[in-house]
Amino acid sequence: MANQHFAAPVAQSDPLIAAALRDERGRQQRQIELIASENIVSRAVLDALGHEMTNKTLEGYPGNRFHGGGRFVDVVEQAAIDRAKALFGVEYANVQPHSGSQANLAVFYLLLKPGDRVLSLDLAAGGHLSHGLKANLSGRWFDAHHYGVDPSREVIDYEALSEAAERLKPKLLIAGGSAYPRAMDFERMSQIARRVGAWFHVDMAHIAGLVAGGTHPSPFPHADIVTCTTTKTLRGPRGGLILTNNEDWFRRLQSAVFPGVQGSIHTQVIAAKAICLGEALQPAFRDYAAAVCTNARALAETLIDRGVRIVSGGTDTHLALLDLSSKGLTGKQAETVLERANITSNKNAIPNDSPRPPEWVGLRLGTGAVTTRGMDAADMRRLGSVIADLIDAEAAGQSDAAVAEAAKTVSALCEAYPIY
Repeated sequence: MANQHFAAPVAQSDPLIAAALRDERGRQQRQIELIASENIVSRAVLDALGHEMTNKTLEGYPGNRFHGGGRFVDVVEQAAIDRAKALFGVEYANVQPHSGSQANLAVFYLLLKPGDRVLSLDLAAGGHLSHGLKANLSGRWFDAHHYGVDPSREVIDYEALSEAAERLKPKLLIAGGSAYPRAMDFERMSQIARRVGAWFHVDMAHIAGLVAGGTHPSPFPHADIVTCTTTKTLRGPRGGLILTNNEDWFRRLQSAVFPGVQGSIHTQVIAAKAICLGEALQPAFRDYAAAVCTNARALAETLIDRGVRIVSGGTDTHLALLDLSSKGLTGKQAETVLERANITSNKNAIPNDSPRPPEWVGLRLGTGAVTTRGMDAADMRRLGSVIADLIDAEAAGQSDAAVAEAAKTVSALCEAYPIY
């Protein structure tokens, strides 16, 4: 009887979880996903994530494991390594990090000692918490300082960054973030790092798919080391990568990941990483990456035309950051009214925003998932008008009618572009 229950599908063995899984599938089909850190994985990636390979525990690297029975996992991990190297044009890749934050922590472990100085993009200017936020381990163990954006143009102030680097003499300069909509000048930042004797680390978590697809400048050959996630614009499972061309670091990098910051690998996730990296090597992925950026520009331009201020005046990437202060709304209010119409987004800080999240006036929108569904620039213009209607109605305190009308448009788009 025990074995019979063990082999039962989730619908029989655990109705509560089965219902939540069913409802989540339905939610994704019925809602338009505009959270910039989300995407939709392929059926092949889903197959790998649910495979029996998850049963296998392994530590170490292909050909040098601490457990037996790993020969087939060696195949998929080596494939993931080879594909990552080919995709990004690098000599060395570690595909084991469980997340982008753990990949960043491994870089810190490799290059720094507790108390060493780090210089990274401020969170309110679009940075990421794993780059030295005081509430994060990276900010508690290291001496983190931050650079920002020019207050008028809302793009990185490279002159101020250079001056801060000269003054602070950090050991590590970090580029990258989670809400910065413009392309970064990796070459210039690399020159700043060299001038002050710092290592240059690029966290391209959000733009990895755009780099792979050729629509965003690559951090190589300028960066010493690069981290990213395999989700977001790379359209794969949740996990991280570390990439470098520094041969001297490679063995120490392996040790920095294992046993430095994590133990056994998530075998089924590495298989899914290999699949998504293989997908990104196909010519069609370049078309996808280009469409993501085209859609983001169309969405941003439509909102601007409707009187919604966009931070930095537009976007070079997959995301747009809205400033709702002139509408008298917080990001949370806008997020809530959009969700009532089945559009998913997230509140976000903008430059010079309040330090208190409930008071943030920013809203972040991204086009990775809608582009995967097949939506194009015309759909983004239609969607942008719907979002502007919802924002204006919420600002006027009369959102019910706008929500009902918007929900009809959202429903039609979701039916026209099913997920699978």
